[in-house]
Amino acid sequence: MIRHGETNWNKEKRIQGKTDIPLNETGKSQARACCEAAKNFEPTVFITSPLARAKTTAEIINQHVGLPLHEMKLFVERSYGDAEGMTIEDRNRYFPDRDNIPNVETLDALKARGMKGLEEVCEKYPGERVLIVSHGALINALLSVISNGELGTGVTFLENTSITKFACENGEWRVIDYNNTDHLTMVNE
Repeated sequence: MIRHGETNWNKEKRIQGKTDIPLNETGKSQARACCEAAKNFEPTVFITSPLARAKTTAEIINQHVGLPLHEMKLFVERSYGDAEGMTIEDRNRYFPDRDNIPNVETLDALKARGMKGLEEVCEKYPGERVLIVSHGALINALLSVISNGELGTGVTFLENTSITKFACENGEWRVIDYNNTDHLTMVNE
């Protein structure tokens, strides 16, 4: 799984959630930097969240991968309800109890949705090498479930276009690697 590239709201530390914000130029550069790592993974299936920041990241990467691009709504970002558009500082001021933000998708619902997405992918594409472009909170929720809370939500920050690898063997999920940003050296310099 690859987290989408940077948007202006990422740069401004604004909460995006399901608000459909496009990539900025840095995000496009990050996506281009991901191409070789994505190609070296040798994916046979390519899936993206339908939100513009993920889909554009996937489209840029797919110029090198060359697979049909499938959209899956189960991999969209968490809805942050009334906090979307706020800076993290404002969210913390107005909603100090993050669990009580009006209209927010609960963490349990996010985890269930993300795992349902992974299970559907495994059922539909058994034995395939699947590349998915998604979002930070969703990938972190999956990391949390699969690592039993050792990684993920509240523990791990995922960089834009970081790569996280999961494997499912005999119905058991495991984390292979997470937040890998080796491909971003040139962009960050």
